Amino acid sequence: MSLRNAIRSATSGVPRLYAAARGSGAGHRESVGMVAASAAALVIAARRHPAEWRQQNAVRHFSWQALLTARYGLAAADALAQAHERRSRDAADSAVDRANNVAGQEYAAARADELRRGSVWATLTRLAEVAEAEWAAGRLSGDRPPGP
Repeated sequence: MSLRNAIRSATSGVPRLYAAARGSGAGHRESVGMVAASAAALVIAARRHPAEWRQQNAVRHFSWQALLTARYGLAAADALAQAHERRSRDAADSAVDRANNVAGQEYAAARADELRRGSVWATLTRLAEVAEAEWAAGRLSGDRPPGP
């Protein structure tokens, strides 16, 4: 996914993700923060892996869910993940995304204090590096190619 397409994709889901954040009990400010973090995760992954869609997708989902879990809690992170997958028409791709989401959530559960420090951008960049190592070790899923 190109950076331009990543930005377009990030902004098209804003109302759905914002509603999911609010539905998880977050206030307006927290919900905006979650949506902004979601967009940042997408942009960082697209910049790091512009020609490697499978790895880009795995890095994005892992990093996104790790950051949201650490900073906003598992319930909020999961609510946004479910809202994201509701638009998917590809069950196999959603299963891959869910596996990478869980990996990010589990990583965050063990390191929440560390992941709450620093800017969102810096933390997501560090998480992208972790996700890349997880990908290289075969611990993240990437079985599905991009759709049409």
